[in-house]
Amino acid sequence: MKTPRKSLFRRAAMLCAVLASTLALAGCGLQPATAFVPAVAPGSIHRIDDLPAGSSLTVTSKNFTEQIILGKMAVLAAKAAGFQVTDMTNVPGSVAVRQLMLDGSADMTWEYTGTAWLTYLGHAAGIPDPTKQFDAVKAADLENGLTWLQPAELNNTYAMAVRSEAVSKLGNISSLSQLKELPVSERTFCVESEFNSRSDGFKPMLAHYGLTLGAADGVPTKNVKVLDTGTVYTATDRGLCNFGEVFTTDGRIKALGLTVLDDDKSFFPAYNVAPVLRTATLKKYPQLKQVFDQISRKLSNSEQQKLNYLVDVKGEEPADVAFDWMKKQGFITAPK
Repeated sequence: MKTPRKSLFRRAAMLCAVLASTLALAGCGLQPATAFVPAVAPGSIHRIDDLPAGSSLTVTSKNFTEQIILGKMAVLAAKAAGFQVTDMTNVPGSVAVRQLMLDGSADMTWEYTGTAWLTYLGHAAGIPDPTKQFDAVKAADLENGLTWLQPAELNNTYAMAVRSEAVSKLGNISSLSQLKELPVSERTFCVESEFNSRSDGFKPMLAHYGLTLGAADGVPTKNVKVLDTGTVYTATDRGLCNFGEVFTTDGRIKALGLTVLDDDKSFFPAYNVAPVLRTATLKKYPQLKQVFDQISRKLSNSEQQKLNYLVDVKGEEPADVAFDWMKKQGFITAPK
């Protein structure tokens, strides 16, 4: 989700072949094997009144767990609303998904405000205030023929976490501003290489909270372990460092019992997720706003953590996880 803009565009050429094959499948009336979702019946999301027969909607998503789950939710919602749905979820890469939306090959996706602002729209810095970030992205993307609907509370941004059993040992730490109060020897961190070098990453974060990376009285370089992304969580849990870089909706936070520190001075940009539709599609079917807004209202970090956990840790299928959650919320029902 937070791959740097230059890296994303370097990958665009490599994604073209994958994207072309995906589009070819859709053009032939076929869908990828990952396009399965359980059969669905209406709940609070019901068939749109006077929806013309054969009305269609194409839903896309990126190819990581959270995005696939959200994409499957959208597929289920559109089916319950009466659409014939082309499921183009699980597309490799942010750039490919963005291009599907821009060229009209897809009608709907879930996108993150920070990703759009920094990666697609090319701004150098994000906006920490979620409302201001959303408003800025929404206004800018209208010129691209895309309309952002109500954002969710879900904010999949960077954070620092501590293993829960160490919280009391570290003075009941709960916020990033308390890092400065710790002895230097306790300011130990596990981060992955990208976070270590980003403009919204580790060094600027420390500076924002009054600490200098590399300084003897700040965070000495020997206190920092640069690890692979998947290793940071387990290393933090095992006490190889006191604090580890995490994504706020990652299911491993719950699985490993990590405690996320509050970004109490609002350093990290907002990455709230929201339904994004092609403006032409929304004008044709304005009822879709009500369909997707009710889902957004229920999506929070804690809810999404649980759903990601079921897939990443418990091994459940994203489509089944999405169906069960949508049914529990009353949005859909199982066919009789």
